[in-house]
Amino acid sequence: MDTTLPIPGLELDQPSRADWPAKLLSQNNTDVCRRPDGSEKPRVFTWTVPAWWVRLSTGKYFNTCPEAGVCGRSCYAFGRGSSYKRFPSARTRHLLNLELVLTEPEEWERRMKAELRGRSFRGGNVWVRIHDAGDFWSDEYVLSWLAIAKSAPHVRFYCYTKAIDRFRRLVLPKCPPNFLWCFSLGGTEDDLIDRQNDRHADVFPTVEALEAAGYSDQSDSDLLAVLGSPKVGIPANRYPAMKGTASFGELQRQAEEKKRARAAERAGRLALTAA
Repeated sequence: MDTTLPIPGLELDQPSRADWPAKLLSQNNTDVCRRPDGSEKPRVFTWTVPAWWVRLSTGKYFNTCPEAGVCGRSCYAFGRGSSYKRFPSARTRHLLNLELVLTEPEEWERRMKAELRGRSFRGGNVWVRIHDAGDFWSDEYVLSWLAIAKSAPHVRFYCYTKAIDRFRRLVLPKCPPNFLWCFSLGGTEDDLIDRQNDRHADVFPTVEALEAAGYSDQSDSDLLAVLGSPKVGIPANRYPAMKGTASFGELQRQAEEKKRARAAERAGRLALTAA
C-alpha cells in the first residue's frame, strides 16, 4: 500500500477540529521516563499513533510501519493484550492523532510547534519520544518532524525507526542537533544497517542473550537508546509473542533467506515450464 502524503484514494470522513485531541503529546508511558544513571530525571513526552496496520474511520486500512518485518506480529503495541488496544480512550486518541496527520498535515505541524512552545516544555531535560508505536511512513512526515524539531531547540527528540533508506536520504543530510535516532532491526531494510558503525537496536529473548551478542541492555532507561552504547539490546519482556532463542535481527535474516529460496524455487519451476 502506498503510504505517502497525500494518500491517493484516501477519503476520510474528516472529523471536525473539535474532535482533535486538545494536546498532542502525553506523559502516560512510564517505561520511557526511567532515569539514566547519574542524570537528572528526564521529562519524557510521547507522540503515539496506532501500530502497523490500522483500520481508519472510513473502514480503509493504513500501514504506519511500512518497513516492519518479523517485528510486526510480535510488536507489543499491536497485540490484543496491549494497553493501546485494551483501553478504548487510548485507542481513539491514537487513531485521531493519525487521522489529524493524514487529513490536515499542515495543521498538525502547526499545532505541534505551538504546543512545544508551552511552559510544560521549558526548564531543561525535556524529551519527546516520537512513536512509542508506529514509524515514519512517508518522506513528508519525516520532513515535518525535522521542521518541528528545528522549531523547538529547547527540547530533544528521539525515536527508533526501521525506515533506514528514508532516514539516510532525508535525516542525515539535514538533521538538527536535538533530533536523535536509533535504527531498529527486524524490518525489511535491515540490510541497509551497518551493524559495526550505525547506532541500532535489536530485541533479544533474554538479557544474557543480548550481552553475549555484544549489546548493552537499555532496561534502566529508554533514553539509553540514543545516549548509551551504539549497540542497543532490548530484552523481550515487552514482546510476549516472541518465542525461541533468536533476536529480531536473526529472525528477519532467516525470513529473508526463506523468501529468497522460495523465489529461486519459483524461478526454477518457470524455467522448466518454458523449456
